[in-house]
Amino acid sequence: MAALYRANPSDGVAWITGASTGIGRAVARDLASQGYTVAVTSRDEERLATLANDAIGLPGRIIPFPCDVTDGAGMRKLVAAIEKEAGAIALAIFNAGIYHPTRGERLDALNIINTFDINLFGVIHGLAPVTDRMRLRGRGQVVLVGSASCYFGWPSAAAYGASKAALNNFAEALKHDFDKMNIRLQVINPGFIDTPLTARNHFAMPALMPVEHAARRMVKALHSGGFETSFPWRFTWSMKLLAMLPFALRYRIIHHLTGWKKRPLAAPRKLRD
Repeated sequence: MAALYRANPSDGVAWITGASTGIGRAVARDLASQGYTVAVTSRDEERLATLANDAIGLPGRIIPFPCDVTDGAGMRKLVAAIEKEAGAIALAIFNAGIYHPTRGERLDALNIINTFDINLFGVIHGLAPVTDRMRLRGRGQVVLVGSASCYFGWPSAAAYGASKAALNNFAEALKHDFDKMNIRLQVINPGFIDTPLTARNHFAMPALMPVEHAARRMVKALHSGGFETSFPWRFTWSMKLLAMLPFALRYRIIHHLTGWKKRPLAAPRKLRD
């Protein structure tokens, strides 16, 4: 059986969503330094423009393509625009994501829906049109950025963790078909990375990894990783071991490690008619 395709700069464009900040921005620069033409997408046109300027002088180049990943029609048009202006998309990295703290005593339906709109459906809006094109070419590489929170439920991460768990299950199911189309499908599940997203957390984040280190690990996975890559491995493998425990035992351990039992409930909201 022939090995699944892996992209390289001579094959076409690398496209990254959620590229204006954090790990997406760092990966875009790393790929441009390797000679890729990198199409970068987010809603923040100004940050994308500065990212493109930062890449001047590198072997490759970065081209901004602003779009909102929750806009299905817009994403389909965007894929066509990237391929018309920059070339065929050989590598697609779906990195856009958002985190809203989700606590049981203060459930906010709109924040939960927004989390799934970006973290799951935002991937689907871009994946569907780019996969159609990759299939016609007979090759492609797709990377979905998940999270180590996908392995089991963490306090305050009900929406975020559930969206990333759905993304992992989604990828596992699609891999059966993607393999037959010679489209390499990968999932990357990082632990805590020092980005603007995690800066919103008000709790200890074990094994917090600098964004530049995380980007290098992700780029290494593009070149040699299998279906799933997780890092930092000491943290993520601890999470995988915890996931194997009976729920009652794991629940007690997480309750203790996070100090959640001592956290007071927020004051109840006033009821609305």
